[in-house]
Amino acid sequence: MSRVGNAPVVIPEGVDIQIDDQIVTVKGPKGTLTREMHPDMQLSIEDGELKVERPSEGKFHKSLHGMTRALIANMVTGVSQGFEKVLEISGVGWRAEKKGKKLIMNLGYSHPVEMEDPEGIETAMDGQTKVIVRGISKEAVGAYAANIRAKRPPEPYKGHGIKYADEHIRRKVGKTG
Repeated sequence: MSRVGNAPVVIPEGVDIQIDDQIVTVKGPKGTLTREMHPDMQLSIEDGELKVERPSEGKFHKSLHGMTRALIANMVTGVSQGFEKVLEISGVGWRAEKKGKKLIMNLGYSHPVEMEDPEGIETAMDGQTKVIVRGISKEAVGAYAANIRAKRPPEPYKGHGIKYADEHIRRKVGKTG
């Protein structure tokens, strides 16, 4: 039994959900998100809650049930509150700065690394070593934060690199001479 899929998605005030066949459009104060859901899932709105139901107890439908509900819940959260990921840069002389829609990072390479903010994603700086990625799509925020982190992933010996603020790097002992 899918526990995630059985929970209804509570629709907060100021958020409007429209279902046209299997295309779900969620409008809220922060923006609009649209996504096509699998045709087997039945979506219904009643009493300010969206419910997702599956046609059978098969393994495929069970997994689809929970995923569909989670995707819609993330869309509702995104348009009402938004999502953010915080990245920390650590290393001697490593820093980042924001110029317009470009994030320019000095990460110990011979050249600065420039990244353009994608559509619907905004980056902000908190000092020179904290990058905050914000947006309404959880998927897009996570993907862009992962792309930034991939430019210089944290290494286990000295801990230099770009890491998520809530990430713990397991440190290793280096060689002894």
